[in-house]
Amino acid sequence: MPDLAEFELRVLLGVLRRADAAYAVAVRDEIEARTGRSVSIGSLYITLQRLERKGLLRSRLGEPTSERGGRAKRFYAVTRTGVALLRAECRMTQAMWAGLGLVAEER
Repeated sequence: MPDLAEFELRVLLGVLRRADAAYAVAVRDEIEARTGRSVSIGSLYITLQRLERKGLLRSRLGEPTSERGGRAKRFYAVTRTGVALLRAECRMTQAMWAGLGLVAEER
């Protein structure tokens, strides 16, 4: 499985959290709300495309809407491979934190 950069991990988690409403602006809003950091929409689009090329995301076009001037939104979903990678990243991160006394340990 490919390694993930920190921002790629955040984007995957943002897509997962937004579920059926995971389009670029909603994902950016999710990341910003949870991290308190601003996200460039350009870097988000580049990362979404890269994650799709890696097979970690898939996308589809929604219906055109009048408020978008007849343009459709592109919606994203995490693939099975992406979910497996997120689970592996979570286990690895928990293993790195374990025993340091900085976070509560699970029993």
